[in-house]
Amino acid sequence: MPDRWRALALICAGVIGAMACWFSTTAIGPDLALHWGLSNTQAAWLTNAVQIGFVLGALAASAVNLPDIMPVTRLITLAALLTALANAAVLLEPGFGGLLLARLATGFALAGVYPPALKLMATWFVKGRGLAMGLLVGALTLGSAMPHLLRALGQGLDWRLVVAGASIAALSSAAIFGLTVREGPHGFARASFDPRQTLAVLRDRPVRLANLGYFGHMWELYAMWAWFLSFAIAAMQAGRLPAGSASVLTFAVIAAGVIGCAIGGWLSDRIGRCLTTAGMMTVSGACTVLICLAWGGPVWLLVAVAIIWGISIIGDSAQFSAAVTELSDPRLVGTALTMQLALGFALTVVAIWLMPHVAVLLGGWRWAFLALLPGPTIGTWAMLRLRGLPAAARMAAGRR
Repeated sequence: MPDRWRALALICAGVIGAMACWFSTTAIGPDLALHWGLSNTQAAWLTNAVQIGFVLGALAASAVNLPDIMPVTRLITLAALLTALANAAVLLEPGFGGLLLARLATGFALAGVYPPALKLMATWFVKGRGLAMGLLVGALTLGSAMPHLLRALGQGLDWRLVVAGASIAALSSAAIFGLTVREGPHGFARASFDPRQTLAVLRDRPVRLANLGYFGHMWELYAMWAWFLSFAIAAMQAGRLPAGSASVLTFAVIAAGVIGCAIGGWLSDRIGRCLTTAGMMTVSGACTVLICLAWGGPVWLLVAVAIIWGISIIGDSAQFSAAVTELSDPRLVGTALTMQLALGFALTVVAIWLMPHVAVLLGGWRWAFLALLPGPTIGTWAMLRLRGLPAAARMAAGRR
C-alpha cells in the first residue's frame, strides 16, 4: 500500500519535532550552568528530570491502559502540545526548582508521544515492520540530536533560541498528528480499563526476555547520549579534539544513529530480531572499551570509534519494540510497549546519575564509559536466550 509510506514519513516527521525537546537543555547545559550558577550535579538533574517525567507518564498511561483505550492520534496530538508548552516554560527562567518541574513535565508529556507513535506505526506495517520501526526510532534519534546542532550553529547566540526552536518543532508535531495522520488498516483491538492487564504483560516469559534485552540496551544508550558532550569537551581540553568541535561531534555521533536504525530495521526483517539486536549490542559494547583506548590515539580514530558507537548504540532499539508487538497479547500491545519503555527509561535515570560519579572516581572522562559495558552484555545474553524459545517464531515472520 503506497499510503503506508506516506504515513511512515508523516509519523517520523512528527516524532522528530516532538523529540527535539528531550535534550533541549542538555545541549545548552554549560550556558544554563553559567546563567543559574548550577553545579555539575544540578546540571545532570536537568536531563534526569526528563527521564523521570517520561517514566512517570509512561507508568501512568500503562496503569490505565491509556494507549489501548484512547484514539492514538488524539493522544499523541495532545501530548505534543503539552510537550511544547512544558519545554517553553524554561524561557520564563523560573529558577532551578521551576526549571526541574518544567523538564519533568516535558518528559511526562513525551510519554504520550513516543510509545503511542510506535503502536500507530504498527497499524500500518505487518510486513517490513522492523524497518518501519527502525526508521521511527531514527526519527527519535534525529530529533534528540537537533538541539546539539542548533547549539553548534548558534555559537555565541542566546541559549533561549535553542529552547524556543525545540518548542516550535513540537508544535509542528502536534499539527502533523492532529491534521494529517490516521491509524492504519492493521489496527489492534481496543482494551477496556483493567490495571491487572499490566501484570499480565509482565508475566509473559518471551516478553520478559525481550524487555531484559531492551533494559541492557537502555543502560548504555541514554547515559552515552547525555554525557558524550562532556566526554568530547574533556577530550577537546586535553588536546585530543580540535577546539570548538565538541557540540558538532556530539550532534554527529547521535545523528549517526539514524543510519544504524535503518540498517537494524532492514537486518531485523531478514535475519531476525534476536540476531540483529545481539549483533548491534556486541558492536556497541565493544565501542565502550574502544572509545577509552582511542582517547590516546589520533583524532581520526577517536572520531571513527565515536561515530560507529553512535550508529550501533541505537540501531537495535526499535527491534525490541517490534518484538513486543509480535510477542504480546494483541489487545495489550500499547500497554506492553508503554510498560517496556517506562521500565527501560527508569533504568536510564540510574545510569545518567552514575556517570559523573564514575568520572570523578576515575579522575576524568577517559575511562568513565566502561561503566556502561554490563548493559549490552546482559542484553545480548537475554536476546540469545529468547531466540531459543518456540515463541520466537512469532517474530519477523519466523525469523529469529
